[in-house]
Amino acid sequence: MAGKLEGKTALVTGGGRGIGRAICLLFAQQGARVAVADLDPQTAEQTAAELPTQSLGLQLDVTKKNQVVEGVARTLAEFGHLDILVNNAGYVTYSTFEECSEETWQLIIDINLKGTFLCSQAVLAHMKERRQGAIINLSSLAAKNGGLAAGPPYAAAKAGVSSLTIGLARYMAPHRVRVNAIAPGVIDTAMTRSPQHDKMTATIPLGEKGQPEDVANCALFLACEDSRHITGEIIDVNGGLYMD
Repeated sequence: MAGKLEGKTALVTGGGRGIGRAICLLFAQQGARVAVADLDPQTAEQTAAELPTQSLGLQLDVTKKNQVVEGVARTLAEFGHLDILVNNAGYVTYSTFEECSEETWQLIIDINLKGTFLCSQAVLAHMKERRQGAIINLSSLAAKNGGLAAGPPYAAAKAGVSSLTIGLARYMAPHRVRVNAIAPGVIDTAMTRSPQHDKMTATIPLGEKGQPEDVANCALFLACEDSRHITGEIIDVNGGLYMD
């Protein structure tokens, strides 16, 4: 039986490890050709080499517009078209309101929010011309609870991602391009191994951290035809930590 993404192509930022790697693996298992973009070229190449479909490893700094434009161009040259963009690249380091430096604030905003905007902007003309496509952004529980375990710049950046998702979904809907977001809670990756996250884990109603595959399964749903009538949504994957 054909996979849910048979004949599709995807570009996944931050695809070399953690949630991004899980998304790349699942998309490829479902038939997609995948461009694995990561700031670390070695992890990008390693993950790309593991995929069962045609793949491309890309070194990509999502905060640099020239690199983003070049990465999208290389993806199109390799695959011929692009159906799915997953804006997964992210960075967090915990800080308080008093201790957060200007440099930390700017770095976190740039990677999480500016990077999502630049990558989305780079694919819009292509998706509009083809009148199809799916953009999936990674927001966060921090966007809803103020960043209890992540700090102010990360919470602000991810709240911006959620708002950007809704605005872009409305803008692209006439062109048949869907834009949605996933808001993970505490997922078992290197980014959530801190005392602050341990405290939150203890309060998860379902009793355990999520796994990267839990987020990947949600991304697959948003990328395929199962969600053809869904756009502008932010879906929580948090084990019940936040319910709305």
